[in-house]
Amino acid sequence: MRLYTMNLDIAYDEKIIVKNLSVTIPDRKITAIIGPNGCGKSTLLKALTRIIPYKKGQVILDGKEIIKENTKELAKKMAILPQTPENPRGLTVAELVSYGRFPYQSGMGRLTKLDKEIIDWALDATGLLPYKHQAVDALSGGQRQRAWIAMALAQDTDIIFLDEPTTYLDIAHQLEVLELLERLNKEEGRTIVMVLHDLNQAARFAHYLIAMKDGKIVKTGTSEEVIEKAVLKEIFQIDAVVGRDPITQKPMCYTYNLIRM
Repeated sequence: MRLYTMNLDIAYDEKIIVKNLSVTIPDRKITAIIGPNGCGKSTLLKALTRIIPYKKGQVILDGKEIIKENTKELAKKMAILPQTPENPRGLTVAELVSYGRFPYQSGMGRLTKLDKEIIDWALDATGLLPYKHQAVDALSGGQRQRAWIAMALAQDTDIIFLDEPTTYLDIAHQLEVLELLERLNKEEGRTIVMVLHDLNQAARFAHYLIAMKDGKIVKTGTSEEVIEKAVLKEIFQIDAVVGRDPITQKPMCYTYNLIRM
């Protein structure tokens, strides 16, 4: 699926957050959006998924502008996991994941045999099949995040957007979620687009990085092209030492100092 923006302006009320932004999301790759707080990362993600409108420009998916797409049809093409999804009290894991089938339902909204098969497949893919009938609010943080990802998988879309999917998780659960997304990309060919704060995780797991500052793109490319001293200095005002991960050989920031302006 080809997804790109042209000359995009995004605003809250009259304040422009993202300015004249044009970018293409690589198909069947993992893309990470990085940048300081307030630079427009989550705003861009919300505009790409039509959660918020844009003032100017276009978001094009497979040759069609997304604002002209039927909502259910668009939901068959892209799924989004928000930054802090509400804890669904009283729902079982299977019930939560079943919400991913909403775009395909009609009439009374009852689950079909195919719906149930896809739900079980999503649970199995995320390692949650044994927890199918367990309450979501009884899961660990990492398991709960996997349940939300399973719901996105059950939506059966080519593109999955995630806004800071590792927020509030300890390091083990962060790796659990990121390795799951990596596997979904490799084995299922899903296009993954996510906002990440951790530069080393972005470098390790993403094929393509979009680095933003003040609502604009500063640099795009591979981790080798983006995670480098001059780019990090411009974006974060830090003097970074960039080395290599001894296992993956990807760029790794292992120390940095704040640049005093």
